[in-house]
Amino acid sequence: MKLALIGVGLIGGSFAAALRAAGVVGEVIGYDPDPRAVALAAERDIITRSAPSATEAVRGTDLVVIATPVGATRASLAAIADALTPSSIVTDVGSTKASVIDDARDTLGSRLQRFVPAHPIAGGERPGVENADAALFRGRLVITTPTPQTDAEALSTVETLWRAAGARVERLDAAIHDEVFAAVSHLPHVLAFTLVEMIAAGEDAAIRFAHAGAGFRDFTRIAASSPQMWRDVCLANRTALAAELRRYRARLESLQRAIDTSNGVELERVFGVAAAARRNGDSAKGEDQLIRPD
Repeated sequence: MKLALIGVGLIGGSFAAALRAAGVVGEVIGYDPDPRAVALAAERDIITRSAPSATEAVRGTDLVVIATPVGATRASLAAIADALTPSSIVTDVGSTKASVIDDARDTLGSRLQRFVPAHPIAGGERPGVENADAALFRGRLVITTPTPQTDAEALSTVETLWRAAGARVERLDAAIHDEVFAAVSHLPHVLAFTLVEMIAAGEDAAIRFAHAGAGFRDFTRIAASSPQMWRDVCLANRTALAAELRRYRARLESLQRAIDTSNGVELERVFGVAAAARRNGDSAKGEDQLIRPD
């Protein structure tokens, strides 16, 4: 199988590396607007050759993986649409799905049926193809969100490839996917970014960071993620994310009142519910299977 990788970064690079290691993909043609990323991917044998444009990268390929930030998905799909063969399969790795499906519907035309929306729940706070890892998806969850137009054979092929990379695959409706991940992924990233930015903006930032312990590091680890990627995710899923932010703000205001009035009973109740839910989640899934930055 010949694969075109549009966007040569952590997730796309890891997927290509995993498929090459599994022996299911031979040639990988990479395109990225950053020539350094392409050169490093070639040096690490993640791609077999580079292309000067997304359009040239997809010519004659069997599978196209769009691994750009979600804000660039529409432009990438528009650039490749006329160069696809009738049998080419196109998939993506974006953290939002409804907006990506809209982009595909607006740009791919009759080729929409060969588009398979996907979201691997794996990654790390360190972006870039230099951190790509063929083992990144082993035991991790990949969600596909097929539309009524999605071709069954194309869907099966993409899901089989993710399993070859070591992942578990589930299907979700795109709208449900976006609501779920607004709560368990997108909102936590917003909170981590905001807390670190707030502390960094203070005059005593140095002493606060110097005395931060493991709890702060665990909570804010994902604040080292790509700002561009998470900007795009937040805007692409803004309706669901805004709803979660409003719910969270209401919870914070309730806690503010409990602290202001020394209401320890309410604080302990909230903390107890949270602690039990988190521990139950650990027991049910295993700590290493919890949602990772994506």
